[in-house]
Amino acid sequence: MERRRFLELSASGLAGLLAARLAARSAPARAASRRGPAPRARACIVLWCNGGPSHVDTWDPKPGAPFRALRTRAPAIEICEHLPRVAAEAHRLAIVRSLSSREGNHDRAQFLLHTGYAPNPTIAYPSLGAWVSEELGAGGADLPGFVSISGPSAGAGFLGVAHGPFVIPNPSQPPQNLAYPSRVDFVRFARRRSALETLEQGFANETGDARVQARRDLLGKAIRMMYSTRLRAFDLQEEPDSVRAAYGDTDFGRGCLLARRLVEAGVRFVEVVLDGWDTHQNNFERTKRLMGTLDPALATLLAELFERDLLRSTLVLCLGEFGRTPSINANEGRDHYPGAFSAVLAGGGIRGGLVHGATDEAGGKVVTPPVAVADLFATCASLLGLDPALTMRAPGGRPVALTDNGKPLHDLIESS
Repeated sequence: MERRRFLELSASGLAGLLAARLAARSAPARAASRRGPAPRARACIVLWCNGGPSHVDTWDPKPGAPFRALRTRAPAIEICEHLPRVAAEAHRLAIVRSLSSREGNHDRAQFLLHTGYAPNPTIAYPSLGAWVSEELGAGGADLPGFVSISGPSAGAGFLGVAHGPFVIPNPSQPPQNLAYPSRVDFVRFARRRSALETLEQGFANETGDARVQARRDLLGKAIRMMYSTRLRAFDLQEEPDSVRAAYGDTDFGRGCLLARRLVEAGVRFVEVVLDGWDTHQNNFERTKRLMGTLDPALATLLAELFERDLLRSTLVLCLGEFGRTPSINANEGRDHYPGAFSAVLAGGGIRGGLVHGATDEAGGKVVTPPVAVADLFATCASLLGLDPALTMRAPGGRPVALTDNGKPLHDLIESS
């Protein structure tokens, strides 16, 4: 490379990195391009119970079941006896007991409950987290808009990799590789970036491939994150021992604490995964153990969000891909059951202390108008200030809406 060209690239690279540093420090919020109703929530935390929790053993207890129903602070709500700390926060909860779908396969149901659409081989639907990232940004330019803790979550589909989840496999370990490699400093890094920009621009000019720009956008986000003054949000060691203990000495508990810290720092959408709910065998012992993990984490998350005046601006959603059969199989387990299951919502404009919908005495049939997953998505989108009918063009020109004709559940939403 000629000396003059080399110096030009070095200068442009330094300018780009300085701009990234300034952007990371100022972190202006990106204005939403297509808003819906006035937002109640500025962030969303999803607690994903992977495997499909038994609704009749958790949020929709039935007479004669092995687990006793526990009365709560909210007269309308009874939940399982093994969720005592959550019961103390029940006045903040809205429980939807009438969810129903046709998807009883794990992969298909997980896709549906993350995107609002059944899988379709002709189109890559974005997850709700990706829609939030694309439309609302990250509340700042220097942190991801969508973070997934202890699990990969669902991707961004046709919205592009820049809006996919930033995955934290271990909540106790802050993100890695944010410092310069050995023997690389600010100037050398700027030169490398400039050389890469030149190569990519030439490739983009030759091919016109939109994925080139998507990758460049993702790289820009990564570089801004390197210089962020808010990276300390990922460090749980800043929290007192008493706070960490309150969430529970589990990865899920630490994940919920990290979710609270990230929302405080401006992240819009955080998912925390609690695996193990596929209880085909030994359902009662396994479900009891999982509730022992969920109970302190969810209860403390709600209490801390309230104490920090964040609950009214943070929507919390707890659910899995389907429910479990009311009948017990030969292995003392319950099998997949999409016909009836539950979801729990709190904060972010949700009316607390209520139950929406009902199942029969066995928990096997929805006896009120069923709630489609699209309706649950429409409710969440509306609370976040997004229009459930917001439509974008997928590759090939096909129009795709944020929800599949979903209608918000207005009885769950606080009056203005």
